[in-house]
Amino acid sequence: MFPDELNRWVLTVLPAVNREILAGREPPELLAARLAGGVLAELPAPERIEPEVARRLTTLLGLIGASVARHFQEHDVTRKERPADAFAELRVGPEDTPFLSYFPRLAAATGAEHPDRDCYASLVRWNAPTVEIRLGESVLAVLPGVFGDGRVRSYTGDAGEEGFFALLKDSEALELAANDAVQPMADGAVDVVSGEALDRVAHATLLLAALRQLNMDYANRPVSAGGLRPDHFMDVFRQFAVHWTPGDVPPSGAQDPEFIRRDFLLGVAWPGYPEHLRRIDPALLAAERVELWGQLDADSLPTLLLRRLGLSSDRLEEASADELRDLVSRYPALASWYFLLATNARYASTHLLLAERFLFRPQRQRDADGRGDRELVSNRRGTTGMDRPLLRQLADARRGHMLATLARVPASELARLAGLPPVARLTDADVADIVHKGA
Repeated sequence: MFPDELNRWVLTVLPAVNREILAGREPPELLAARLAGGVLAELPAPERIEPEVARRLTTLLGLIGASVARHFQEHDVTRKERPADAFAELRVGPEDTPFLSYFPRLAAATGAEHPDRDCYASLVRWNAPTVEIRLGESVLAVLPGVFGDGRVRSYTGDAGEEGFFALLKDSEALELAANDAVQPMADGAVDVVSGEALDRVAHATLLLAALRQLNMDYANRPVSAGGLRPDHFMDVFRQFAVHWTPGDVPPSGAQDPEFIRRDFLLGVAWPGYPEHLRRIDPALLAAERVELWGQLDADSLPTLLLRRLGLSSDRLEEASADELRDLVSRYPALASWYFLLATNARYASTHLLLAERFLFRPQRQRDADGRGDRELVSNRRGTTGMDRPLLRQLADARRGHMLATLARVPASELARLAGLPPVARLTDADVADIVHKGA
């Protein structure tokens, strides 16, 4: 099965088998037995596979591996201590290579230094169809998929799962476009107060407004329209984020590199970021590691802006509303950058809303009802260990950005003083004009 046949198997047979096992209609050993029956036998040696094909197979085997590992551990949660045993009988290719030996070789063949297990990049970015971000006729960013079939591969075929993967990829594409819009200022190639810079900031602000609207739409989407049920998210979807080997890092939306890059560019002052980056580092691709570690200690864009204007955060903090009005009149760039940071803060609140709606609030209700937590993958914290207090700290850090004191002046007045158009309020139709899906 190489690779189209295996893709069809993962799109059709894998979800069906997973559903049967999870419903208790089939034993947990069924999937491993089906795989042992020859599904993986036709895969060639990884060293003979081209990078693009290796990326497809890495995605497919990632979904297979997560499914096998989940059923093995869920059947007897004491097996969480020895997760690799799930793959003991699983062989790949004509040489009967053990699965956990074959996968790292396949990951190496991708040319991306993919981790030795499933990760965000393969599960979301490579899996879902290509996303293109446009403003008018301009293409600002393209986030390719690797399959070209317009499909999203998932664990059980549930529309909410597929929609969640699509949401993560659409969000990353918007973040990529917004980050690339402001990166030249961070690199020193464009003056932070120049006309080009302010055009770029306006574009980034619009893209982050689209990001917020996209996520709000998903949060309010009914199940009948492909929305995600909290119980499915907690009891089915998240439970596939199990360990393959002790201490490895399962995939998580928290590993979206563009989300993290944006925080570094905009100067989110969260002291836990270095430790968070160290924690997720093994789950990142090589280029993502280089980008994020290089950005971690760089001056943020608000820092560069205030330095360029000869201002300080203390001066802004101590200024009265009238003094802030005077500063914006003299330095209109302050308002442009403020609207970007304020829009990012509003998106942070939406991100926290999603976590509350689909994870933390339902789990608090379960605790109150005496139902407790899942033994396999806890629903009291994210896959990377980020719990509700930490997410709140991050949301507060995004709201407490370096230009936050400008909120003392109404937004409409800031726009007027700086000669800017009113801040746009986007609709779902506006987002559809920006986010375009390909194959």
